[in-house]
Amino acid sequence: MGQAPSQDRRARTHEQLTHELAYRFKERCFTSIEYYSLKDVFKNLADQQGDIRYLKEDTIARFLEIPDILGASPVIFHMVSYLGAFPFLQEAPVVLELAQLIMVVVIMTERYKRVLAKGSTDRTKLLFKSLAVYDRKVMESETNEEGSSPSDSARKQPSTQSQPKGFAVDQPGLGDEDEDEEDDDDLVLTAFELLNVNEAIKRGDVSTIHEAIIPTDNFRKLIMLLLLAAPLDPQESLSQYSTRVADQELELLRATAECVLAAFVNVETSPGIRYTRFKTIIPALFPNLFSGFNGLFEHFLFSKDLDFSKRKDNKPGEPQHIGKMAQPLLPTPGDILNEHTLSQLSLFLPGSSLFRRVRLLYSGNEAGFSMGSLESKIFNWRAPTILLVSGTRLEDTPDGGQEASFATSLPPKRVPHGSKSERVTFGAYIREPWKHTHRECFGDSETVLFQLEPIHDVFTASTINTDYVTFTKPPGNRPCLSFGCPHPKPTQSHRKQGLHALGAVSLLFDESFEFGVFNHDYKSRGGAFHTSIVRKFDFQDRFRIESLEVWGCGGDDEAKAQAERWAWEEREAEARRKINLGTGDIAADRALLEMAGLIGGNRSGGSMG
Repeated sequence: MGQAPSQDRRARTHEQLTHELAYRFKERCFTSIEYYSLKDVFKNLADQQGDIRYLKEDTIARFLEIPDILGASPVIFHMVSYLGAFPFLQEAPVVLELAQLIMVVVIMTERYKRVLAKGSTDRTKLLFKSLAVYDRKVMESETNEEGSSPSDSARKQPSTQSQPKGFAVDQPGLGDEDEDEEDDDDLVLTAFELLNVNEAIKRGDVSTIHEAIIPTDNFRKLIMLLLLAAPLDPQESLSQYSTRVADQELELLRATAECVLAAFVNVETSPGIRYTRFKTIIPALFPNLFSGFNGLFEHFLFSKDLDFSKRKDNKPGEPQHIGKMAQPLLPTPGDILNEHTLSQLSLFLPGSSLFRRVRLLYSGNEAGFSMGSLESKIFNWRAPTILLVSGTRLEDTPDGGQEASFATSLPPKRVPHGSKSERVTFGAYIREPWKHTHRECFGDSETVLFQLEPIHDVFTASTINTDYVTFTKPPGNRPCLSFGCPHPKPTQSHRKQGLHALGAVSLLFDESFEFGVFNHDYKSRGGAFHTSIVRKFDFQDRFRIESLEVWGCGGDDEAKAQAERWAWEEREAEARRKINLGTGDIAADRALLEMAGLIGGNRSGGSMG
């Protein structure tokens, strides 16, 4: 049984099949110049042992300019040594020869989609396997405080004379038969289909992820690197962002990485991240987490010898730069938003709308904490905006009259806090322009509510409940700025006087922007925004606002349009102020109003009597 394939196909070795797949990738995934550059880069970087040329860990780290202080080089080498074995993953770690480097670059830059069209467009499982390790002792002591990481021996450069024994992640565990059907990797299977390899060999080569974990410390280092590389363009040098890993900036980067890591694992109780949690969280909270690899590994496709941006009149010894110099990611950092927070936002929002594309429209610490100040700064911005608010969590018992007054304006609290941290940062992404909400909320299904600190969490919009954003002011409505709360319509007389109605998943501010509250009613399964996939329980955080910012996503064109709109409104207001009515001549007064464009056509202008 299972002997149908021809003898010549059965006779092909794994090495021959690997080279055949590498050739397919080379033909379909690279231009001639890119492949020439890849060979040239490999030739200049490779070490040689006998007749084998290969790349070492420190060589790759130096070429990609990975900062030593991050400690991420062993993690990256662990990944590429695994991915280089594709599709025969059970043979990892492998020596990184040219064919293996092709596999790595194609997978890391997502170019495999050009060839493996029937395969999964998601490399999540493959990347998990490249990061994971298997250690039964660690798994058995998962709840212990000492969750020590497995040995680093798998990360070392393999001897070119020894037969690879495979990564520990590919060793099967016991008692996991019920998960066997879930282990098929679409990318691996479609690669074997491309090579006309039979089903028996497919099944034998599909690697398992039973009892595998990504060590917490390894993943922390990788997150820091991915945050650093998030804005990286293919021809940009990672070293151009060296200021982000120096002194206080390094601490800010590490703190941001901890917030991201907290979404995956409780570092106090678990030594690592399991695949089930990994595959659930990545698409929901961090769809762009690995986008930084694209720009980073594209560097292998740009040879310095073919850098057309080099000036012919450069003097000898003068440094040659690949591509353009990095421009500041932010014009000026805010009280909340800095370059690391911007990278964190890019993990779930499109980076093309963020890096070098945001400008501060409103800051409470500069313009004043009031709805009027916010309105004067952000209305008429015709592009998406990001609201950020941070503060210190309030105690359950109000301290002072203002806290007590805020507490009495909310429904009684009967749920715990969302975390142990005293510091909280929330935000919202609003695609539509801001406006007054007289009778219904504004926003669309692209509106996103999120938390950045102390744990990264994202609450996407519902398409059924559309109470996305409320901005109301007297006299028509009670003053209110909220996200996910029912609109405070004047007809809602049944509500208690002065009591805010909180949505199932909502963020609300008091009218003076002194206090805020984030409510998460998990049992309700959400309202205008979906509940958390990380914290499956009810919680509520009431906090004193310390910083409130609104950033506009857009460039000079958007700023010009906003300025023109403001100028037009100022001219209209000035025209209204200059109108001198009350002369007793009704016809003359009406003519004056028509000239000002205030009445006439469909405008009645009210009674003139």
